Amino acid sequence: MRDKVRHAVEVCPIEVGVAVAGGDWKLTAVSKLEPGPLRFGELQRAVGPVSAKTLTRQLRALEVDGIVVRTVYPEVPPRVTYELTEAGRELATVAAQLGRWGERYLASR
Repeated sequence: MRDKVRHAVEVCPIEVGVAVAGGDWKLTAVSKLEPGPLRFGELQRAVGPVSAKTLTRQLRALEVDGIVVRTVYPEVPPRVTYELTEAGRELATVAAQLGRWGERYLASR
């Protein structure tokens, strides 16, 4: 468990959710992985204008937190895919709800 998540446990479950899902592009990446596994380049294109460095950092955090599984295939060149865990699929549902809320919010402004 990352220190940020461990600290959030001491506060409340909402803070745990924010610690795991909060961060640049995390929920977008989770939502793009919802249909199924993607290679890094595919995911980066699906997410949008995110740097490879930022996306890599966020995917590593999601992997440590048990949201994403990274699979490296023993091929040349190496092939790496990312897919959601069960917890990740639950988070994708939350991301979809947040997206719908965001659309309604924007429409009301």
